[in-house]
Amino acid sequence: MNQTNLSEAETPKIAGSNPVSGSAEHEGHEDEHENPLNWREISRVLFTAAAAGAIWFLGGARNPYITAVGVICAIVGGFPIFHEAYENIMQRRMTMELSMAIAIVAALAIREIFTALIITLFVLVAEILEGLTVGRGRRAIQHLIELLPSTATVRRSGTWIDVGIQDVAINDEVLVRPGGRVPVDGKVIGGHSFVDQAPITGESMPVEKHSGAIVYAGTINQSGALEVCVERVGRDTTFGKIIEAVETAETSRAPIQGIADRLAGYLVYFALGAAVLTFLLTHNIRSTISVIIVAGACGIAAGTPLAILGSIGRAAQEGAIIKGGLYLEKLWEVDTILLDKTGTLTYGTPELLEVYPARDVPAVLLLKTAAIAESRSEHPIAKAILRKAAQMGIPYEDPGQFEYTPGQGIIAGSGGDEIIVGKRQFLLERRVQCDPPNSGTAGSEIFVARAGRFLGTLQVADTLRPEARGAMQSLKAMGLKTVLLTGDAKMVAEDVGGKLGVDEIVAGLLPEDKLHYVQKMIEKGHKVAMVGDGINDAPALMQASVGVAMGSGTDVARESADVVLIGNDLSKLVETLQTARRCRRTIMQNFVGTLVVDTIGVGLAALGFLNPLLAAFIHVSSEMAFILNSARLLPPVSSANQFVRGILSHAPTGAN
Repeated sequence: MNQTNLSEAETPKIAGSNPVSGSAEHEGHEDEHENPLNWREISRVLFTAAAAGAIWFLGGARNPYITAVGVICAIVGGFPIFHEAYENIMQRRMTMELSMAIAIVAALAIREIFTALIITLFVLVAEILEGLTVGRGRRAIQHLIELLPSTATVRRSGTWIDVGIQDVAINDEVLVRPGGRVPVDGKVIGGHSFVDQAPITGESMPVEKHSGAIVYAGTINQSGALEVCVERVGRDTTFGKIIEAVETAETSRAPIQGIADRLAGYLVYFALGAAVLTFLLTHNIRSTISVIIVAGACGIAAGTPLAILGSIGRAAQEGAIIKGGLYLEKLWEVDTILLDKTGTLTYGTPELLEVYPARDVPAVLLLKTAAIAESRSEHPIAKAILRKAAQMGIPYEDPGQFEYTPGQGIIAGSGGDEIIVGKRQFLLERRVQCDPPNSGTAGSEIFVARAGRFLGTLQVADTLRPEARGAMQSLKAMGLKTVLLTGDAKMVAEDVGGKLGVDEIVAGLLPEDKLHYVQKMIEKGHKVAMVGDGINDAPALMQASVGVAMGSGTDVARESADVVLIGNDLSKLVETLQTARRCRRTIMQNFVGTLVVDTIGVGLAALGFLNPLLAAFIHVSSEMAFILNSARLLPPVSSANQFVRGILSHAPTGAN
C-alpha cells in the first residue's frame, strides 16, 4: 500500500573500495519504514481495532457522542492513509491510498462508523503484511555487507598485521586463517585449504585451493591457512559486483514496471468512474462505497518490482549477475542464443588429446622428443605438450639448439640429432617423409621427426566445457535457436558444433563479422542473446539485445555485457533464462488476476452483492495473494553462507 519509487529507496553503498563502510553510513539514514514492524504501526493497528470493537458493542450509530469519538478514532488511525492521499493529490498522482481515503470519508459521512474503522484496519494490516513480505529486504544489503570482513591480515615489513579493509592494496599479501572469510579476490601464493565458495560460484562442495588457485571475497576458508596475493578489492571484487548489481537493479526500472504503474492508475480511475456510475444509477451509497473499496491495483504495482528484484537476486544466487530490470525483461524475450566458441563452449586452453606414434615408434619416445623441442617455446600448444609430458612423468632435457619459425614449427638439437616439430608441410620442406594427416581430426595436428625419421603426430585441441552439452540441450528444449559464432576454422567449428548439437554454425568470423551477424539477426526481428568472453566479442555483446559474458573472460567483455556468469558455467545461463521466464509468468499472472478480481468485484459491488466490509476483505486478500505470488521468486534465507539469498529479499515497498 505504501508507494515508494525504486529510485528513492535507501540502500547502503560501498564507499570507495571498502564494502563495509556503507553499513555505518546506512545506519544514520534509516527511517521507520526500514522496519516493517515498528511500535507506531502496531500501536495504530491495535488502537483502530479497539475503537472498532468499542463502536460495535456500544452501538455508535445511535449515540452521537460515541459516533463523534468513532470519527476521531477513524481519523487518527487512518492518518497515514489520509497523509499519503494528500501527498498524492499535491503530486497529481492517482493511487489506491486516495481511493481508500475517499471510501473512509464516505463511510463516515453516512454514519457507517464501524465500516470506516474496519476499512482503516484492513488497510493498515495490509500495509504491515506487505512490509513483512518485502520489507525484510531493507536490511538485506546491510546483512550482506557485514559478511565481508572489515579487517584483513596483511604482510607488512615481513610480519603479519591486521589493517582495515580500506587500507588493503593491489598486490598486497593477505593471510586468511581457517574459519575466516576471504576479504579480497586474489591468487593463492601459499598454503593449502578447502574453501566454501557456494555463494559465488554455486558449487555445493568446498573447493580445494593451493598455489595458483583463485579465491573470492566473501567465501569461507575451511581448513588450512592461505596466503593470497590481492588482485581486486572492494567494488572490484566479485562480491562487490554482486552488491553493485543489486543496487543498480533497485534504482533501474524495467519497461514493464512503467506499464504496471500506468495500469494501476487506470484501475483507480476505473474504480472511481464505476462508483460514480453506480451512484447515478442506484443512488445506493453503500454500493458506491463498496465499488471504490473492492478495486485494487496492489498486485500489479507492488508485485511487479518485487518479482523483478526477486528474480535478479535469484539469478545472483544461481551464479549470474543481471545488471538491471531492463535486461531481465529482455532476457525473457530472447529467442536466439549466439555463442562464441573459445572460452565459452570450450575452456580456451589447448590440451594434448591424442598421441599417434608411427609404426615401431614408442609413444613415450614421440612425446619426449616433442617436449625437448617445445621446452623453450611459450606457445600455448607447447605448454599443452609439456603439461602432458609432466603428467606422464616423462623426463626431457633442454635442446642444445632452438629455432622457431612463427606459424610453422621448431627446429631443435639434442644429442647431435636434429628435431623438427610443426606442421606437415614444414617437415616435408626439410625432406622428412610423413604420414598423411589423420582424417576428421579437429584442432591442431603436430608432426614430429628426429634425425630425419618421422616419429608420429600429436593432436592438440581445445576441450569442451563439461556442462556445455547439457546446456545446449536445455536451451533447445526451451525453444531457443542456438548459433555458434567463431573465428576458428570451419572443421574445428563443425566438430564442436556437432558434438553440442547447435542449430547453426558460422566459422571464420572476425570481430566485425560477429557484430554484423548480430545486427542482421536483430533486423530480422529476433531477440538475440550473445554469449562470449573475449575482447573480440565485446562489439557483438554490446549490439545484442542482451550481452552475456563469462566470468573468466576479459574485463572488456564483462563491462560490455548486460549479464555476467560468475562461475563460467553455461548451465547458469539456462537457469537465468528460466528465472527470467518465470518472472514474466508471475507478473502476467498478477496482471490478469488483478483485472479479473477488480472487474468481478466492481460488478458485484455495483449490483449490491458486496457490502463495504466484504469489499475491503476482498481488496486486502487479493492484494496479498498477488504480492505473495511475486514473493515466491524470493529464495529463503536459510544460512549466512548463502548471502545472495539475502540479496533476493532486497525489494522496495510496493506501490498500491
